[in-house]
Amino acid sequence: MAGDQATQAGPLVVGFPAPGTRVQKAYHDLWDAQNGSEERKKKLGNPANLPRPWDPTTCLERGLRWEVWLWLDQVAEWINTEYVWEGSGGGCIPPCWPLHPHLVHELAVVADQRRRAGHAPTSDILENWHRYVLPGFIDRMRQRLKQSCDDDHQPWPSRSRYTRHTSEEGSALRLRAFEVDLFALAHDEDPRASGHQLTLLDGGDLIDPATGEVL
Repeated sequence: MAGDQATQAGPLVVGFPAPGTRVQKAYHDLWDAQNGSEERKKKLGNPANLPRPWDPTTCLERGLRWEVWLWLDQVAEWINTEYVWEGSGGGCIPPCWPLHPHLVHELAVVADQRRRAGHAPTSDILENWHRYVLPGFIDRMRQRLKQSCDDDHQPWPSRSRYTRHTSEEGSALRLRAFEVDLFALAHDEDPRASGHQLTLLDGGDLIDPATGEVL
C-alpha cells in the first residue's frame, strides 16, 4: 500500500524552477559583461546599469520585472514543497510574501544563489546553500513574521514607527544634526576632541555654548 502511494505521488523530488527567457537573458548579459568579447562588452555598456534579477529594483523593463515576480513565486512554492515538512513551525513562505518587502529582497537573493549552485561544476556551492543560505533565510523570516501571517496577511506592525520617522519633525531633527556635522567639518575641528560643541535647541537652531552665538 505504501509503495502504491509513493508511485502515485510522482517524482521523489522536484527540480529547481527555471526563470523565464527575459530573466535568463539578463543573467547572460551579466555574464557577457565580465567574460564576453570586447565588442560585446562595449555593446552592453556600463555593467552597473544592467538589471540584476537578485535585486528586483534594478529590473525596470516591464516584461523582465513580470518574469522576476513569476519566478520568485515559483521558487517560494518550490521551497515550501521541497524543504518545509512541518508547516506549523513558521518555516513556510506565506502566500502574501509579495506584501513583505523584507521577504521580496531576501527571496530574490535565495533564488539567485540556488540558481548559481545548480550551475556549479561541484556540489560545494549547493552544500553552502543548504547549510547557510536557506536556513538563514527561514530563521530570519520566522523572527520577523512570527505568527502574524499564518492564516491571513496582517498589516505592517511598524507603520506607526515609520510614520514618526518620516514625519516633518523627525526629518527636521535629523537634517539639523547633519548640519552640525558639516559645520564642524567646515571649521576643520573635531568637537569631541576639542570640547567645542554646538548644541541643537528645541526650536531647531544651533548655539555655540562657548560664544553664545546662535547659528
